[in-house]
Amino acid sequence: MSKRVIIEPVTRVEGHGRVSLLLDENNKITQARFHVVEFRGFERFIQGRPYWEMPVIVQRLCGICPVSHHLAAAKAMDQIVGVDKLTPTAEKMRRLMHYGQMFQSHALHFFHLCSPDLLFGFDADPKIRNIIGVAAKYPELAVQGVMMRKYGQEIIKATAGKKIHGTGAIPGGINKNLSITERDVFLKDIKQMFDWSRSALNIAKDYTVKNLEKLKPFASFDSNHLSLVRSDGAMDLYHGNLRAITADGKKIFDQVDYTNYLDYISEEVKSWSYMKFPFIKSLGPQNGWYRVGPLARINTCDFIDTPEAEAARKEFMAVTNGKPNNITMAYHWARMIEILHSIEKINELLNDPDLQGTDLVVKGERRNEGVGLLEAPRGTLFHHYKINDNDQIVMANLIVSTTNNNEPFNRAIQKVVADHIDGVPEITEGLLNHIEVAIRAYDPCLSCATHAMGKMPLKVTLFDYQGNEIASKTKE
Repeated sequence: MSKRVIIEPVTRVEGHGRVSLLLDENNKITQARFHVVEFRGFERFIQGRPYWEMPVIVQRLCGICPVSHHLAAAKAMDQIVGVDKLTPTAEKMRRLMHYGQMFQSHALHFFHLCSPDLLFGFDADPKIRNIIGVAAKYPELAVQGVMMRKYGQEIIKATAGKKIHGTGAIPGGINKNLSITERDVFLKDIKQMFDWSRSALNIAKDYTVKNLEKLKPFASFDSNHLSLVRSDGAMDLYHGNLRAITADGKKIFDQVDYTNYLDYISEEVKSWSYMKFPFIKSLGPQNGWYRVGPLARINTCDFIDTPEAEAARKEFMAVTNGKPNNITMAYHWARMIEILHSIEKINELLNDPDLQGTDLVVKGERRNEGVGLLEAPRGTLFHHYKINDNDQIVMANLIVSTTNNNEPFNRAIQKVVADHIDGVPEITEGLLNHIEVAIRAYDPCLSCATHAMGKMPLKVTLFDYQGNEIASKTKE
């Protein structure tokens, strides 16, 4: 008879998830799983809707990363309307919107969600291990996080029309450009954003380097990595071709046209989660799973095309002597390299006169299928649609970033449980938080994969080997 420990929901992440642990009579872990237990039905209920509604509808998956879904769907709809190349103004406005999204999302995660663990420690009193505790002890950091996120949100508003669930990207282009007045507002604060981005990068880097020996084994494991890269191998968060590498850096495939992703990527279904488990076809489900997101992007790209982020990338890669970095907690450092890259790109775009152009939309010959990919803050995002002759959606397949990381979540949990909880006589709140720290490293957006209504408290129940309840604690 096994006993079960449940963490529900996982805290300080976007959306709701649950972790279940099964222990034998000697408190040895026999099973550790990360569950997404609420159903996401977007692929079904958008069927029958006209294709041009997709960029607006599907972004309702999430209030944190709607821009990513908005743009991925718009890229797919570009193909539906027969457009393979946007006007310079349209592409650069979309890129500015996307980098604004990367900037605000990374700031939200780093300062609001994960910083309490880094600043106070995994076992700290939960009364202070939260954003309120950060604001009380580190008020300047709290303000910095809020203002950086606000800057990114204002970029989104200027390019998409609204901070959340905007309408800026349309099939074949965009519906507005950036005025000189709007541009100058952002340029006024650009130096401060650079300074704060460098500061955030230093915090993440110093934390990782200082605690490297402790962090190397924590929730870490060798894995494949996947992302989009530019044709010259550079990081490109908006567009590129697919590249996948092994844990030691060997290429599994490279420069794959992402419209052919189904030739390379498949998805497995398991009974205990509503999230699917993607894998690389040539390696199979057992060995073909992979990581996506900031860590994977730093590992897969050959270089970053902005000078400060590239210097930071080289410093990051030096820790592993140029080999891929498989340290799970290094996600935070990689994420802050990307926040610096994003502000460099924002500065570059704001000074580009193409943003004031008036040629906004291109039209082509209509097609019945479209695939749109980009690098969302949490990783590679797939949108795939088919339509009928009445312009209605008849098939939709969305592989969100968090879904791509589903197997790594479970591996991370299993590693933490094996190293910190297996055989422990008493499972404390601090030990359970170790599991959540590992999950938070990936910055999962479970709302992209699940929807929940009502109140969901954290409830942990401990059973003995005969299945009898020993103790139960609930945190509202």
